Amino acid sequence: MGFARTCSVALVGVEGVVVEVQADLEPGVAAFTLVGLPDKSLTESRDRVRAAVVNSGGEWPQKKLTVGLSPASVPKGGSGFDLAVACAVLGAAERIDPRVLADVVMIGELGLDGRVRPVRGVLPAVLAAADAGYEQVVVPECTAAEAALVPGIAVLGVRSLRQLIAVLTDEPVPEEPPDDPGRPDPLMAGLNLPGAAFGSGMGGVAAHDQRHDFADVVGQVSARTAMEVAAAGGHHVFLQGPPGAGKTMLAERMPAIMPRLSRAESLEVTAVHSVAGMLPPGKPLVDVPPFCAPHHSATMQSLVGGGKGIARPGAVSLAHRGVLFLDEAPEFSSHALDALRQPLESGYVVIARSAGVVRLPSQFLMLLAANPCPCGRLSVTGDSCDCSPNSIRRYQSRLSGPLLDRVDLRVEVEPVTRSELTAQGARGESTQVVADRVRAARERAATRLADTPWRTNSEVPGHELRSRWQAVPGAMAEAEHSLERGVLTARGLDRVLRVAWTVADLTGHDRPDAGDVALALQLRTGVPRGAPMVVGARP
Repeated sequence: MGFARTCSVALVGVEGVVVEVQADLEPGVAAFTLVGLPDKSLTESRDRVRAAVVNSGGEWPQKKLTVGLSPASVPKGGSGFDLAVACAVLGAAERIDPRVLADVVMIGELGLDGRVRPVRGVLPAVLAAADAGYEQVVVPECTAAEAALVPGIAVLGVRSLRQLIAVLTDEPVPEEPPDDPGRPDPLMAGLNLPGAAFGSGMGGVAAHDQRHDFADVVGQVSARTAMEVAAAGGHHVFLQGPPGAGKTMLAERMPAIMPRLSRAESLEVTAVHSVAGMLPPGKPLVDVPPFCAPHHSATMQSLVGGGKGIARPGAVSLAHRGVLFLDEAPEFSSHALDALRQPLESGYVVIARSAGVVRLPSQFLMLLAANPCPCGRLSVTGDSCDCSPNSIRRYQSRLSGPLLDRVDLRVEVEPVTRSELTAQGARGESTQVVADRVRAARERAATRLADTPWRTNSEVPGHELRSRWQAVPGAMAEAEHSLERGVLTARGLDRVLRVAWTVADLTGHDRPDAGDVALALQLRTGVPRGAPMVVGARP
């Protein structure tokens, strides 16, 4: 009778649960039983592990073999348990000392030839192992850089089961033959879902700083100001204007003016993208705000997360700490749009399925873009709109009032004139100039909120703003009057105060004054109130 155990990690959403993999050998008819609530892909590991052990030069035990995954109540899926199962079996067969395996976490899929293939979700799995107190982890060689992002844990990257056996038994480590130069590494195929980056708009997550410059946007002073305020305070924006006015150009340049992610934020974002199989090639750590732009035909499950079994991250989680851009927003399903209301308020999504409840992070900056009517020419001077009043009303009502009430800034994007488009030397401020102001405003807000759980003005609850961080006396009079007239809701008044604090941070004021509140109210309602639509240059 032989027994050995080692550890692996089961992912539930973007959170990991350490699983003990136990192997027991008893005399009897040769059989391989896998228990512990495995799914179909994990059940198939019996054949993968057997072939990998034999092709790695090991001897498969001809006894009754039982492999248990504990705790048995946690659903387990995927091929990431292969490496742990193989080592537990070899430990029970006394090929490896069982004492060496007990405190090691192993993550990886095995090929039939014994090569260790990568799996998605290595970073959150290693984070879970570190939180549970483990100090050693074994991962596929090509994901070792991702696993090494977790501090305080020793990472061993292996390319084959033969190498791992040699390391655990203190034998000479064999050299694996390199792949042919010029050909893609076949082991990297397990890291990314085919076409996933294109389907979600994530293809340029690390390249937007070089490709998109705010100076390319002609005119649009109001819209540029709104984008700068949104980036500085984390406020949601609704851009409405005719086709070709520059709504998409503005949205694509938003991540470039946002500050880079902190170390903790980078780990959060990387963990989500690792689970989704959407990490940029050769970049284990995502340190820039992600930009996710799903098509308007996206389902509710693809936006907020879902799928069979344990729910997988959706667009709102892939845009965590970044930008979610919904172009042609009225064309999205009304159910999908209304499903965004809860993550907009709480910063996370809770998805309940029969296999378990998953909590996914979703703290993002939302950009909505829409035409004024189905044909898009309603506000174009000198052109006729072909839409009937009823069709215009139906089109505009697709964005529900509760959803728009959670949007801080509403901007009318005017069409670009001929003089603006053809003028020489009329380029606006560059991305670098705007990004410097945004970073300075973020630093002022972070200093003010240093002893709180919040870091941006959009996160501060309204009652805290009204009690701890008040505007200059009398500055909120016009906004309070708008509340009495029904122009603003109570939530809308709080959001005006949040935006006013962001404007004050951009202009260098200690507290929002009447001018800051007027600009915030103008950006909130879309109604001109005489405030100059510029920040950073007002006294």
